[in-house]
Amino acid sequence: MTNTTALLTVRGLERRFDTTLALQATDLDVAENDFITILGPSGCGKSTLLRIVAGLDQPTAGRAELEGHRITGPGAERGMVFQSYTLFPWLTVLDNVCFGLRERGLPRSEQLAIAHDFLAKVGLKGFENHYPKQLSGGMQQRTALARALANRPRMLLMDEPFGALDHQTRELMQELLLGIWEAERTTVLFVTHDIDEAVFMGSRVVVMSARPGRIVLDERVPLPHPRHYSVKTTPEFAGLKARLTEAVRAQVLAAQAQQAAQRSTVG
Repeated sequence: MTNTTALLTVRGLERRFDTTLALQATDLDVAENDFITILGPSGCGKSTLLRIVAGLDQPTAGRAELEGHRITGPGAERGMVFQSYTLFPWLTVLDNVCFGLRERGLPRSEQLAIAHDFLAKVGLKGFENHYPKQLSGGMQQRTALARALANRPRMLLMDEPFGALDHQTRELMQELLLGIWEAERTTVLFVTHDIDEAVFMGSRVVVMSARPGRIVLDERVPLPHPRHYSVKTTPEFAGLKARLTEAVRAQVLAAQAQQAAQRSTVG
């Protein structure tokens, strides 16, 4: 399933905010067509790592490279989807999806063909002329996903994209995104707090330590594709979830102990 060609290379990546080390000497290789989910306690640097790869933040030390080129800022080859929907409220669904294509200078006819194609893929055919305020949260996130995919990025970066959705909508969005990934094979880096989501979505799951964050576990997910939600009832899924739960729990306990020690020192 996964090509071994390294698309993204992260080496010795660190990020310090004033005197606080948020991310410490982190290494990560992302293969082309991979779907990597990232777990870890709150404040461990998951989003910081993602923002550096997106070019929205700069490392204090180390480097991130996409296809051998150092990342120094945002680029069309990386699409970002946030937890908040970040749609332009004054644009229709169709024009939100066309936005990046228009910025690239594509003819309007080509913009529309691409946008209609991806809106159909995310189940929004018939909603092209709606405005974001007329959509549910799940539909807004589908629009954001279509907008990111329409630019044909080499890598899709997702920061807890389903975190604000209700449970049922979240599961439907997981299946939708996984189905699109299985068809499009866009490389994905996906931050989540949800262990079920991480196992179900990922071809690899990465666990980060308590702050300062570093990768403490990198586990391949040996579940077949196409992947149906019923896989969550299998012993293989349960076993991997249990191992990851223990790994994340250990890091959460470490974070709590760290916070208690800091309070004690201040007191």
